[in-house]
Amino acid sequence: MKKKFYLAVLIALGAWPMQAQQLYNMDFDSWSKSSGAWNLYAKGAPASDHVWDTANHGLSLLGINGTMPEYKHVAVAGEGKAAAKIVSKKVLWAFVAGNLYTGRFGKIVNFAGAELFFGVPFHGRPKSLSGYAHYLPKKIDYAKDPYLDQKGKTDTGYIEVILTDWDKPYHIITNNERFIDPSADPHLIGRAKLTFTKDTGGYIHFDLPIEYRNGKTPKYVVITATSSQWGAFFTGADGSTLYLDEIRFNY
Repeated sequence: MKKKFYLAVLIALGAWPMQAQQLYNMDFDSWSKSSGAWNLYAKGAPASDHVWDTANHGLSLLGINGTMPEYKHVAVAGEGKAAAKIVSKKVLWAFVAGNLYTGRFGKIVNFAGAELFFGVPFHGRPKSLSGYAHYLPKKIDYAKDPYLDQKGKTDTGYIEVILTDWDKPYHIITNNERFIDPSADPHLIGRAKLTFTKDTGGYIHFDLPIEYRNGKTPKYVVITATSSQWGAFFTGADGSTLYLDEIRFNY
């Protein structure tokens, strides 16, 4: 009886280890393929494990993937180990940045954009996000407003974490170019970001401190990683590549 009482107190105070929450497949070891698209979950995984998504659902209609498993070039070697290989590509009339994110791909919109749902349920308050990354940029050869001045410059990779108290995932139609604005969103609780400006020369370890704006408990987390930072605005370099492996939250 006493044990149940103390357990209830720990949970109420937020001190119970359940608050040290991680997400499924943060080591990027589990992959499967369906309808030509690589998925970041094991074959037959329950819906609760569909944490990560990519632009592959659209690209695979053309027989290609922008995000795929990498089994040889990994940060931590071992049986069954893999990393995420994220590659930007010029596809027909459009430039598509390689990406992965927590959330769900909805559908293709007008053959040039996509419907996305950013964020998955999450209630921890981690101190940082750490992991390993290897970035190999190219010179930006595709650019649109407002980033026309980036053409010819070295592409940049990007990782971002935001913690929010949204009541549901953030709905985006990429054609509308109305994305999450961390500086203005009143629901944003914490944020961390990292920009890669050059070839890292192999895997590097990173540890991104999360800066909190208040003491609220998160409801959702969005982790995004891309091989072309301005890819949402159809700006970047064909062939820029970001390898990402073994990420985790630290408490």
